[in-house]
Amino acid sequence: MGVWLSPRQRAQTAMADTVAGGLPVPTQVVSNGEYVPLPQTPDQRRVERLVVAMADRFGRTRGLDRRRFLRTASGMAAAFLAMNQVFGRCFDVREAEAADGAAAAERRRATANQMIVDVQLHFVRDDFRWDGILALGEYAKRWNPRLRDEGVTMQRFKFENFLKEVYLDSDTQVGLVSAAPSDTPDNWLLDNDQLARARAIVNDLAGSRRLLCHAVITPGQRGWLEEIDRCAATLRPDGWKGYTTGDPLAPSQWPWRLDDEKLMYPAYERMRRAGIRRICVHKGLLPADYESTFARTWPFARVDDVGKAAKDWPDLDFVIYHSALKPFLQPPDASLAEFERTGRMDWVTDLAEIPAKFGVRNVWAELGTSFASSVVTHPRHAAALLGTLIKGCGTDRVLWGTDSVWYGSPQWQIEAFRRLEIPADMQERHGFAPLGPVDGPVRSAILGGNAVALYGLPATNPLDQLSQVRADYDDAGTAPSRLAYGFVARHG
Repeated sequence: MGVWLSPRQRAQTAMADTVAGGLPVPTQVVSNGEYVPLPQTPDQRRVERLVVAMADRFGRTRGLDRRRFLRTASGMAAAFLAMNQVFGRCFDVREAEAADGAAAAERRRATANQMIVDVQLHFVRDDFRWDGILALGEYAKRWNPRLRDEGVTMQRFKFENFLKEVYLDSDTQVGLVSAAPSDTPDNWLLDNDQLARARAIVNDLAGSRRLLCHAVITPGQRGWLEEIDRCAATLRPDGWKGYTTGDPLAPSQWPWRLDDEKLMYPAYERMRRAGIRRICVHKGLLPADYESTFARTWPFARVDDVGKAAKDWPDLDFVIYHSALKPFLQPPDASLAEFERTGRMDWVTDLAEIPAKFGVRNVWAELGTSFASSVVTHPRHAAALLGTLIKGCGTDRVLWGTDSVWYGSPQWQIEAFRRLEIPADMQERHGFAPLGPVDGPVRSAILGGNAVALYGLPATNPLDQLSQVRADYDDAGTAPSRLAYGFVARHG
């Protein structure tokens, strides 16, 4: 995990897996380290209390203690029941799923063959040395006996745990591993060769194409065009990843714009010539104090450079990571109220308007972190996010991504997306279409079908060595950890 937070900001946070209590769905915003998380809201505290009460109630009738119940499919259902009670009915869930393990298992079987492609996944290299994570974990020993017993290690963020959380503890079939650049070389999570090596290890293990990878670009830095040529020739990444703010960890010397004809257009020509034409760009997701901490570079996080670049290069695909959501500049209720009043969402609406404004079809919206943070803050906000993107970009131009493994297994996000519906009043007022059945065309496209088309993947779930490992894992009855690995606001 990168050092996105300053020491002062880190002092305001704790590690999510030490305070979340193993709940199936986080009950406060979990930051991946790129922004300061908001404190837990009163509504989120109500959800937390309700989930715990349901765990005690339904678990008791089945002879399960709270922790064991919360790790079941019924525990996941209880979390969505609680959210419906607090936020209004936004999720498709029945009490029978929480009360009866057979009912929960029946729903799980109904979605067992759904194709899930997660285009934003992360882990850290073996020699990653930032000790901020460990320092927070050491602090958390004071209230978490498990950490005192097991010790605090970096393993939760590394490759082995990444494989478990993504491929065994979630329904994800194919993933794309990404990384971030830094003006400081030691702060890279993975370099381009390591990204390609991870892809090779997973695909060799599986015997099929289960992991894709990016190559990270650093526009303006010495040798960056030569690195594109090298990666294209020797690594053959599945796409390119860039941060227009330069270094997301700190104010950078190297911000850039997608529509900079002198700087970027020669790179696009190289990408086109190499036949690797997917350009994935981090946008939005700024810290709350961005105007001071990123005073010079924050304007580069906007999407005002996307339309021209997409129009000038119609045979390249521009994938906008996080859907450009500019989060947490105001409390979530105020942000939702602003949308309800104006029908606009900072920068997300700007992104959604690009296809019509510029007459392009090569702009894609990716949901990593933006969906996760919205759905646990206020489900109506998440519904507005999805409705805005689908209406503007099209059902076939929204991609599923979770920004895991920072948040532990992506399964809770998958379940939230499967169950969330855009409320009827929001559909009527803003002209949003419903998301429809769990296995219907809209959800299936976003969860997997769109990435299948973009990356040229097989359209059906792979039957390979990794799927056999998953089947054996399920047969053994191994319960998921339900842990999240990012940062949450410290209580008190």
